[in-house]
Amino acid sequence: MEPQVKLRAVQLVEALGSWRPGQQGISAARRRVSALGLPPDLAGQAGPLLAPADEATVQVVDAQYGGILADTASVLVVCRQWTRREGVVTAGGTTVDVRLSRARPRWTVTALHPARPGAATSSLPVAARRVLDDARIQLPPAARADVRSGHIHVGVLEAMLHLAEKYRMYVSVIRSGHPLDVFGTSRPSDHPRGRAFDVWQIDGRAVVDPSTPRSLLASFMRDAAAGGSYNVGGPVQLSGGALGQYFTDATHHDHIHLGYRI
Repeated sequence: MEPQVKLRAVQLVEALGSWRPGQQGISAARRRVSALGLPPDLAGQAGPLLAPADEATVQVVDAQYGGILADTASVLVVCRQWTRREGVVTAGGTTVDVRLSRARPRWTVTALHPARPGAATSSLPVAARRVLDDARIQLPPAARADVRSGHIHVGVLEAMLHLAEKYRMYVSVIRSGHPLDVFGTSRPSDHPRGRAFDVWQIDGRAVVDPSTPRSLLASFMRDAAAGGSYNVGGPVQLSGGALGQYFTDATHHDHIHLGYRI
């Protein structure tokens, strides 16, 4: 909808999360942010992207709207990161809610909100262990940590497993890294309560790609509704279902949102 908004968010996350030996630390990060024409103080909000390491590289998996309005936006930048410290390479990653506002000549970033999944629990329900082990449910680092934290409702996990019987799903966001409220409102989002998840790719086809068959998206959305989702948003407006069960808007042209009442 506004490609330059996503580009701006991705450029910042890449600048913060990647550095060569000798370029680590907050001071160097501030210089990288400033070189993008953005406020250097944003480096202080980078959280896990600036882990103590000799060098690092970040790979953006997906950039999804958390919300897009006329003059403000939220872009959820889903990424993996590899860090090297004293010769040891560690794989990780996070999801960053990048907030932006319209400015000239380009949109500017106003704040960063990295995911905070919480610590893993040792007493996971069976459904959570099955989701973590299911090769047909692809989870980025923050979403995987969400499941391991034990804060995702069992009904949501079971819904994932049900959809995975028919589709290969690439999840973008579950709980952490998503705005606390539905963007632009004071209405609490289902995501932070562990009652929703977003999918950005189905059977290897990106939701945002115009060449992805609308029939595939519609089938997935209807199957999700049949499996218990009361709030199904995506790039196509479907008929039928309960009142208001299906919706589309500018924010949901790049992913399918599935919310649950549990």
